[in-house]
Amino acid sequence: MTARPDTLAALKDALARIEPRAMPSALPHFPLGLASLDGPLGGGLTLGAIHEVFAASPSDGPAATGFALALAMRAAPAARLVWVRQRMVDVEFGRPHGPGLASLGLDPGRIVLVRADDAAAAVRAARDAARAGILGAVVVEFWGEPKVLDLTASRRLSLTSSETGVTVLIVRIGAEPAPSAAASRWEVRAAPSRPLEAGAPGHAVFSITLLRHRAGLPPRQCLVEWDRDQCRFRDGSPLSRRLDAVPAGRKAAPVGKPVEAGEVVGLRRAG
Repeated sequence: MTARPDTLAALKDALARIEPRAMPSALPHFPLGLASLDGPLGGGLTLGAIHEVFAASPSDGPAATGFALALAMRAAPAARLVWVRQRMVDVEFGRPHGPGLASLGLDPGRIVLVRADDAAAAVRAARDAARAGILGAVVVEFWGEPKVLDLTASRRLSLTSSETGVTVLIVRIGAEPAPSAAASRWEVRAAPSRPLEAGAPGHAVFSITLLRHRAGLPPRQCLVEWDRDQCRFRDGSPLSRRLDAVPAGRKAAPVGKPVEAGEVVGLRRAG
């Protein structure tokens, strides 16, 4: 049976409304500031789309949120941001800390923080925020695998994002990737940073993996460092030698004492 031309035209029109951003290469992008990523990504990530950031494990939740906030700063260098948090995230990791955000290079005064009682409220808040075209980006954190955050909800949020041009970063903690309308999907792990001069805490470092990209890019993994002064990503600098944590009950070697072969020494956390 052959479909009528007017039926095919109607179907194409319906698909165009559902997936208005099916050709990301022809859309505006925001660069990450790292040539090894921006090149393969065709200039960066799509503006006015949703991007998913999954924590590799629940303990990597703060790293995933930090990476998403960094992406939001790249997508909207000066505009106001809305940050929606499911209250369970506050219970697990504590509330956002202003000085900590400033140390990431993000002015707390740019943020409108919304706390949602559950995932359904978080979805509604994120979509309402994305409707406001005056915003630069929306970051929304979810805990677990709520049924309300399904493919339909993802498509609706994607459609809203594309209509207003507001980029939406969805952080998933304690969840496994599932079908969605995201333009890109990332997995993030925390990574050790290098201490700066005078022993100051180093820049944040993330181990990131591109799991999915709408343009069909193959998965790739890399180590990136967030430069909070220039608000851009750069290649992560590997540590020069293996570092061991101090086991419980063991003392660190006194300052100035030579380290014997095989001896475990304590090291300060760099970031």
